[in-house]
Amino acid sequence: MLALALAAPLSGTAQTAPVLPAGFSVQNVAVLAGTCANCHGPQGRSTGGIPTLRGQDASHLLQRMQAFKANRAADATIMNRLMQGYDESQIQALAAWFSQEVQP
Repeated sequence: MLALALAAPLSGTAQTAPVLPAGFSVQNVAVLAGTCANCHGPQGRSTGGIPTLRGQDASHLLQRMQAFKANRAADATIMNRLMQGYDESQIQALAAWFSQEVQP
């Protein structure tokens, strides 16, 4: 379902696909990002106290996820543990995917 929102324009608005690392499709990254919805909301749009990911700057997202993975984020709760399951190319793909402002 997440991939469909990225693949098809909604309400006649042109949308661009994120620039992903080689070997990743929008559908692949949408699957990777699926577990993020548990806390960060559908498509990374939080409705609570957890930060929204969607539309954030890709370099900021990449920096944060890399800091979580390296256990360098003092403000992390569970993210340090969760990011251990992703390799560097997956982290780059997630940062690119969430940085795109896509209509729900």
